[in-house]
Amino acid sequence: MDREQRGDRAVILHPIFDSRVSEAALSEFVELARSAGVEVLAVLEAPRKRVDPAYMVGKGKVDELLDKIEETGADLVLVSQALSASQERNLEKKVKCRVLDRTTLILDIFAQRARTFEGKLQVELAQLRHLSTRLVRGWTHLERQKGGIGLRGPGETQLETDRQLLGARLRQLKSRLDKVERQRDTSRQSRMRSRYPLVALVGYTNAGKSTLFNKLTHSSVIAEDKLFATLDPTVRRLDGLGCGPLLLADTVGFVSDLPHDLVSAFRSTLQETRDADLLLHVIDASDPEHAQRESEVVEVLESIGAEKVPVLRIYNKNDLTEYPAGLLGSEDEPRGVRVSALNGDGLDILKTVLERRFSANRIAGWIDIPPQAARLRARLFQMEAVEEEQLTESGGWKIRVNLPENEVNQLASIGGLEGRLVRSQLIDSGNVDPEPWENSIKNSIN
Repeated sequence: MDREQRGDRAVILHPIFDSRVSEAALSEFVELARSAGVEVLAVLEAPRKRVDPAYMVGKGKVDELLDKIEETGADLVLVSQALSASQERNLEKKVKCRVLDRTTLILDIFAQRARTFEGKLQVELAQLRHLSTRLVRGWTHLERQKGGIGLRGPGETQLETDRQLLGARLRQLKSRLDKVERQRDTSRQSRMRSRYPLVALVGYTNAGKSTLFNKLTHSSVIAEDKLFATLDPTVRRLDGLGCGPLLLADTVGFVSDLPHDLVSAFRSTLQETRDADLLLHVIDASDPEHAQRESEVVEVLESIGAEKVPVLRIYNKNDLTEYPAGLLGSEDEPRGVRVSALNGDGLDILKTVLERRFSANRIAGWIDIPPQAARLRARLFQMEAVEEEQLTESGGWKIRVNLPENEVNQLASIGGLEGRLVRSQLIDSGNVDPEPWENSIKNSIN
């Protein structure tokens, strides 16, 4: 059978094995099809108690599907479940048009969205891994080996050639991705040396992560009302907080039953999530199924090894609900924040929560730097720890600093530190005990 290369007018076949999740699953799959640029002409539901090994659905439903294709003129069938290679092949033979299952559709969307070199490599790797289990479908018009001398056909030769070419391409992609991953690790280590906390946005796809990211960092990441509108990760600095700069990472959205090949291929991208100091779990508060979506995101986080990273829930799209924007829980132990990334409601509260969380291990105060300690002054500016600076009568500087407590040891290694921290100002500001600072300064003087 010669397969059609493409199709964008589809009939959706929706097998139903659990009626409790059927409506939500169908709605999500229709949205996946729309995000892929497919025009959905009809939906055919197929309730079943068990999976049919040949077609997934019964033969009667396959005949009904064929009638629906002829009636609508569709050139594509989308199946909302993952099909085996034999089920997909049998359906294509029966309906005489291209059949795509849920996994293939998601891979196609990722292929459309990939923009960076790394993203394109990751998507191709996932596609080839998926294709490697389905090679037999492409050569059904050639002979098969039936056994015995003289019965070897060109089909066997072509399949073996395809396997070898596919294996070579997979090895090439893995090698290139390993190189890109080493480059990403270098960038990640550079960010870790900068001592800026990393905050990663995670959540179900189309929950508004990119819109929130753009609003907080004044960026222009693509934000559309489509599933997986953002695929390539983006990291930007978030300034203007009392706790100092933060790094904010916008990551790929999750979806229920995310294909394993995609999770494996995007391991370096998801590393941003595992290395984060805090995860902002963005939830679409207007989605009636948001509780189920939330649990599915938690499952994905566990599968990639990010279950131990602290999480703050952000209930986005609050303007579409009846609840006011604001803090959930107490200021000391916030359970979440209701915001609207579209109009900015609640973002000030979110920033305050971030400030309180990342100010706990920071120390602020004044130090006097004599003229001969210009190296220390330069170092403080390099660390972006200077909030205010005043010239002194001696020609030195009086500087108000704000930086993480663990960076104080860096200052202790710089000679010429002859100032002191104003203890009264620390007490008045309500910051942490200044003893670590005073001990560090005394050690550097000695």
